[in-house]
Amino acid sequence: MSKKKSFARALLSLGMLLAIAPLALAETAYKPEYRLSTNVNNAFPLGRGAEEWARLVKERTQGRINVKWYPGSSLVGGETTREFTALRQGSIDFNVSSVINWAPHVKQLNLFLLPFLVPDDKAFDSLVGGRVGKELFGIVEQQGVVPLAWGENGAREISNSKREIRKPEDLKGLKFRVVGSPIFNDIYTALGANPTQMTFADAQPALQSGAVDGQENPISLFVGAKMGALNQKYLTRWNYVNDPLVFAVSAKTWESWTPADREIVRQAAIDAAKFEIADTRKGLSQTDDALIKQVIAGGTQVTVLTPAEQQAFAAATRPVIDKWAAAIGPELVKKAEADVAESRRK
Repeated sequence: MSKKKSFARALLSLGMLLAIAPLALAETAYKPEYRLSTNVNNAFPLGRGAEEWARLVKERTQGRINVKWYPGSSLVGGETTREFTALRQGSIDFNVSSVINWAPHVKQLNLFLLPFLVPDDKAFDSLVGGRVGKELFGIVEQQGVVPLAWGENGAREISNSKREIRKPEDLKGLKFRVVGSPIFNDIYTALGANPTQMTFADAQPALQSGAVDGQENPISLFVGAKMGALNQKYLTRWNYVNDPLVFAVSAKTWESWTPADREIVRQAAIDAAKFEIADTRKGLSQTDDALIKQVIAGGTQVTVLTPAEQQAFAAATRPVIDKWAAAIGPELVKKAEADVAESRRK
């Protein structure tokens, strides 16, 4: 064999090795386990959505991306608001979380916590599926987190152990457990209540003992956590906040995968989020009120506000929107209000 042919073959072999090397590297760089964190288990739609996402990713990547699910925010010591930081650092890989728990880190996400901004499912879908949802995902991505799909925790309703709530004055003096974002302190203070921030795990014994009188959460969570047995005898459907979820991956983890696997994970998130939203809305409509019937069967009185009654609460909490619009971004708030108004005209 001539020296020229030998040299040409050597170059060809080297070229093949160089072409294969990145793929081999990508394969060997994959971790044996990727950690998915959520604050609740599969007794709740959020948990079932996360479980579905983990299943789809493992199945569609043929086990290359093996997702292990850790509920109860156990990877962050039960402190759900720490999940976002852990995701940025790469100490957790996947997260399905309410924007409530991310809002302390990304101030623009407080948009969804503005009281009585999102009146119904149609308005919710318009916001997360339109320009506002896209803009917020862009902001989150700048923080080292890759958001892939919007889910839904549901409209947050109010319950307590003392009395029926129909008007703002009914909250005066009541002690309410609220979640970590300070906007909730402002909302309940504006209504004359005494808000106390605590984790969901701490809230349950506090409600049982009477250390706090009430709480606010989606009805699916009320049922899943059996809150009727925690002295919650009165529940009011006032739809004051509709709580989006985000299906997301750490940017550090995302960048370690091949482009093909990234798209598999993205589509799996979209599919799992659709599954989760349908699960969240089940049993809460006029044609299917099975979840409401479960609340009533548990001994809790359910009150549904009229539009006029709801408007009284919206008026009482309007100063909270005016205060928080500056931090969130006035233009973003205006876009959201315009898109909600447009959705109601359709």
